[in-house]
Amino acid sequence: MRWLHVVVVVLVLAGACTASFAELRKGKLAGRILDGKLAPLGGGTVFLFSSTVGPPPAPEHYWRIPDELVSLDGEGRFSIELMPGSYYIGAIRRATGQDLGPPRGGDLFIVGRDSFGAPSSYTVRAGETTDIGILAGAKPFDRAMAEPRPGTSGIEGVILDPDGKPVPGVYVFAFTTSAMLGRPLFVSEKSGPDGRYLLRVAAGGTYYLKARDTCGGGAPLPGAILGGHGEEDPYPVIVNGGIVTRGVTVKSFTAPQRGRKKDQKMAEKGLKNAPGVTGPLSEKWKILPKGN
Repeated sequence: MRWLHVVVVVLVLAGACTASFAELRKGKLAGRILDGKLAPLGGGTVFLFSSTVGPPPAPEHYWRIPDELVSLDGEGRFSIELMPGSYYIGAIRRATGQDLGPPRGGDLFIVGRDSFGAPSSYTVRAGETTDIGILAGAKPFDRAMAEPRPGTSGIEGVILDPDGKPVPGVYVFAFTTSAMLGRPLFVSEKSGPDGRYLLRVAAGGTYYLKARDTCGGGAPLPGAILGGHGEEDPYPVIVNGGIVTRGVTVKSFTAPQRGRKKDQKMAEKGLKNAPGVTGPLSEKWKILPKGN
């Protein structure tokens, strides 16, 4: 039995080493965020954008979905574990609620920028802590920043329900592949009372659209509004750089209520075959508490 004891010890040590190695692979990013009056942005949220996944954040031109989120404590401090790499940073404190979508009028918002006004990137190294110091100057977001301007690249259209009526209060998300798996790259503001939306993107290209009444992923709740652009398969939307592609209709539907097993199967079939909705829904984007 001695050999069995040795094997168990070796396996335990191997597991511990693997776990330790996995922890060492990560680094930490920490700092403090202040508003324009140099008061802590306590209760806000830090948005982190990997430089390898997409373009720098530029809310005056488009809203990119953040790759990581972490809450600010009462003193405006944060600390988060990240995989090694380069990250852009932004922070927001909502005037109301805790929505994960684009900034709204009155929200305090800031993007870390260098002396030339370009978004700053911060490097995270394995086993090390990168302290960005103090990022100050969060100001109320001006709704006019989200309006289209000369040179805007984007997609514009209307969201309709199965009866052809406009659907307000829904986000439209842009993916760069037809599989539309994982996290989207860009998101619109909520559609207006007339169901119209404007989805701004960083550059020209081919995009695939999904719609949802919440911004954050996870399984849809009964009554949630979902949808997309296409019928059995998603239709590509071609955007030319510096031009807004107009007249793109997004068809929506309401997630069925949960009930008996038979109803559940029907609901799953409805979600799978709904226009423009393919594959599993995006992973849930979690806000990490400070110190994680």
